[in-house]
Amino acid sequence: MRSLSLPRRRTVLSAAAVATAGAALARPSAAAAAPAVDLPGDAAAAGEIREEFVHSWEGYKRAAWGYDEVRPVSGGRNDFFASGRTFGLSIVEALDTLWLMELDDEVALSADWIEEHLDPAQDADVQVFEAVIRLVGGLLAGHLCTGRTVLLDRCRELADRLLPAFTRSPTGMPYRYVNLRSGAVGGNTSPLAEIGSNIVEFGLLSQLTGDQKYWDAAKRAMRAVFDRRSALGLLGTTLDVETGRWTDTTSCAPNPPVDSYYEYLWAGAELFGDRELGDWYRLLTDAVLRHQLEVQGGYTWYRQVDYATGRTTGRTASELGSFYPGLLGKGGDMDAAVAYYDTWSMLLANNPVVPEAIDYGSASVRSARNDLRPEYVNAAYDLWMLTGERRFKETAYTYFAGLREHLRVPGGYTVAEDVTASPLRRGDLTPGYWFAENPKYLYLMFAAAPRFDYRSGLLSTEGKLMRGAVR
Repeated sequence: MRSLSLPRRRTVLSAAAVATAGAALARPSAAAAAPAVDLPGDAAAAGEIREEFVHSWEGYKRAAWGYDEVRPVSGGRNDFFASGRTFGLSIVEALDTLWLMELDDEVALSADWIEEHLDPAQDADVQVFEAVIRLVGGLLAGHLCTGRTVLLDRCRELADRLLPAFTRSPTGMPYRYVNLRSGAVGGNTSPLAEIGSNIVEFGLLSQLTGDQKYWDAAKRAMRAVFDRRSALGLLGTTLDVETGRWTDTTSCAPNPPVDSYYEYLWAGAELFGDRELGDWYRLLTDAVLRHQLEVQGGYTWYRQVDYATGRTTGRTASELGSFYPGLLGKGGDMDAAVAYYDTWSMLLANNPVVPEAIDYGSASVRSARNDLRPEYVNAAYDLWMLTGERRFKETAYTYFAGLREHLRVPGGYTVAEDVTASPLRRGDLTPGYWFAENPKYLYLMFAAAPRFDYRSGLLSTEGKLMRGAVR
């Protein structure tokens, strides 16, 4: 779940699409959320998912091997962190997925590339949040899956080069950017997700190395945010990491750019047995449920409010927030979890693929893109893991079938520029997180993967295997 600032300019639906969206939002309908495709047997579905992952992986290898991301339509490449610099992002993102799918030749090829070519000391200003959840997390997962110690060594070197963002901050809340070679920091205004989505990766690194400095830095940052909650128990959106003052006091949970802060409170408590993090999660989640949950048109939504007064400031829903049913379920709020999942299932049923963001108050699309986001199927995976109910498999497979029908290209899978256009208008990028998340959640739901411990398995916000690798 990556943080995204929603566009200020609203994309307006066609008259027919507005009528359809308005009808869908106006009344609940069991048919609207029903699967649109027939679900094959589990083994057959797992085979299809694995085949599509391999299709996209081979497209990356052909056109962009060793580079961050592939442009599968044009055959070009994309530098994610810094222009002219590559970290082989898609390779790092894919490593544990390749391992779980038992693609061992590809695992060896990828791990060898990382060991020989990944340079954690490049002269590049990188976004700390993205580097932690993608690169640090990917290297940790790769080490846990393969047992290769060099992957852990690379991970530790990278984390050490990211630490100045934390240690040079007067509040302990990290700066947004750090230069990996010089340690220079920048970006003093940061959203909650970027401040507080570090403890899973840094905590695990502390466990594996015996060095507490990573855990301490991440926990201090999370505490600094929690201590700035309002009397209502709500958090704003962005903070000045130098002064500690709020720069945006909108409580927009579970949407970006605050989403994974809440996720990491729960995950930190679960993975490390930290009761304090669990208490913080409970207090903040209760406040969101009390002040932001509302029902419109028979469906559950989360409005945006002022964190101090609870006054409504917006009614936007982002696909990046569709992970929330899974988190609510894991946190014990199953009724709220299923209700919000049904909302997103309705949106999936009424679109070829889910749009990036909508204004549910006016039943209009704010961003008509689809960036191959994994959050909805992440929630399906979480709720299936919790309940074992078939309907979560059915809706997840419907999601998969929509991507295969609309976003598959000869060079892999690509984003969409406009899902409301007919025909759907495609873009030209396979985001690195595709290799870490969407196919992994789907595969684990259908494959009975022998390398995954379904009783203890835990994935990070970027879908990285942090616990449960069976070697």
